[in-house]
Amino acid sequence: MTELTDLTAVQLVDGYRKGEFSPVDATRAALDRAAEVQPVVNAFVRVDSEEAVAQAEASAARWHSGEPQGLLDGVPVTVKDILLQRGGPTLRGSKSVRPEGPWEEDAPSVARLREHGAVFIGKTTTPEFGWKGVTDSPQSGITRNPYDPSRTAGGSSGGSAAAVALGAAPVSLGTDGGGSVRIPGAFCGIFALKPTYGRVPLYPASAFGTLAHVGPMTRDAADAALVMDVISGPDGRDWSQLGPVADSFRAGIDGGVRGLRIAYSPTLGGQVAVRPAVAAAVRRAVESLAAQGAYVEETDPDFTDPVEAFHTLWFSGAARVIQHLALGQRELLDPGLREICAQGARASALDYLAAVDVRMELGRRMGRFHQTYDLLVTPTLPITAFEAGVEVPKGSGHRRWTGWTPFTYPFNMTQQPAATVPCGVDRDGLPIGVQIVAARHADALVLRAAHALYTAGSARIAPPTAA
Repeated sequence: MTELTDLTAVQLVDGYRKGEFSPVDATRAALDRAAEVQPVVNAFVRVDSEEAVAQAEASAARWHSGEPQGLLDGVPVTVKDILLQRGGPTLRGSKSVRPEGPWEEDAPSVARLREHGAVFIGKTTTPEFGWKGVTDSPQSGITRNPYDPSRTAGGSSGGSAAAVALGAAPVSLGTDGGGSVRIPGAFCGIFALKPTYGRVPLYPASAFGTLAHVGPMTRDAADAALVMDVISGPDGRDWSQLGPVADSFRAGIDGGVRGLRIAYSPTLGGQVAVRPAVAAAVRRAVESLAAQGAYVEETDPDFTDPVEAFHTLWFSGAARVIQHLALGQRELLDPGLREICAQGARASALDYLAAVDVRMELGRRMGRFHQTYDLLVTPTLPITAFEAGVEVPKGSGHRRWTGWTPFTYPFNMTQQPAATVPCGVDRDGLPIGVQIVAARHADALVLRAAHALYTAGSARIAPPTAA
């Protein structure tokens, strides 16, 4: 018998419509699973059991009367503790944030979920201010991998990824400034989409500027398309949001990949050392796309690693995040965060503008690239999950998290849509992700190609056993 916690959002809504089970059943199952997995993986900073059940009961009444409130009515969801959610504190992984409030406002994406009747299970963990690619913080401790709790869940949306993977809710909202939905999505074996910048409104504005995106983290691409239809609506609080969507993201998701021109870049032109197990799994996913009728060419986008420019932009943003803190409050910060803030504070305006120039040139090159290729496919990460509680794998020689995630942050700089899809496991049973990237505004094409992998069975891996 299929557990309610194993169902996708699409399946839950279908079950509510048919009267097979109710939002209260699904919510209580999600809450039970959250309580079960929290001691193992530490995915939550807060679980709102009483409020969630009350929301589910209201949803059940709407379904009983035949008047559901929206596309996600009664679906359990979680929210990364970077995004505002009214009624409780958003601590952002930091002891420097005062919890007293008042907390009276939803972020735009959270507001859209609420308008569509979603049931809020709780807030998920994040590194302090979302600054790195793993999830541990002074405020909430270490978040662990659902497939092996001795390993990291990735970050910065690690709590969201772990919660989805373990069935504590089929949907979570994450944020991605350099890979922060795709990194934990790959490490935890789920789907995660970084939409085109501005497609999902963001408020308050991120100190990391136009690197920061909001995206869905889900069981599969079909669920992500459903969530995108909800959270992509315009919101006047974000001056850079793209406005109304022309069509539903679900409308063409079954269109397949036949005839699409796909560039497969296994190492970004030899710039990245990829573990053999990862390379083999990603190649199998690419072969699946070719078998479904895509024209695949092994080729590389024409750019060199923009990590130094990314560091200037990212570290300067981090310095801005903590600028208002008194010296005593700064003593409470993650030591690694203090280091990058000090480096960012030393960057001049000319340094920042030079990094912007690198970014603009990278965007130009990728714009030209996508005149020839509809999609770019790469590994999401060159490695699988490593030891929990550290920023970089021991013995890797890397100083910062960007050293082991070179496939993700370039596409924050270019603002392109990019998703991770599970495509296998290594010999330790740890998930591997394949990344699908498209030109700006071609989010629906990314979802369509990802869905084709799910439909072909190429994106299904065994569920985690950490619980």
